[in-house]
Amino acid sequence: MKIKKGDTVQFITGKDKGKSGKVTHVFKKEEKLTVEGLHMFKKHVRPRRQGEKGEVVSLARPVPVSNVMIVCPSCHTPTRIGYRTSGEAKVRECKKCKAAI
Repeated sequence: MKIKKGDTVQFITGKDKGKSGKVTHVFKKEEKLTVEGLHMFKKHVRPRRQGEKGEVVSLARPVPVSNVMIVCPSCHTPTRIGYRTSGEAKVRECKKCKAAI
């Protein structure tokens, strides 16, 4: 998977199409990720103790990787990712401006 935690991504499909945010968690086996503040759903939580009230909590739901594109930090556009080797290191690069991500 080419997207990592901390990358900025933009939604290309779904109810949040066009919005961007920071990746908070990556699920490699399921090929999904969660984005901070986007693709939220409401969950009803029961009261835990006597006298406490139940509440409705908003949680970020995992999104398939195919529904987002990474935003290049140098050209600030959604782009595909490629790889190149510089010495011993394998570096991710922007397909549009060829800058390292």
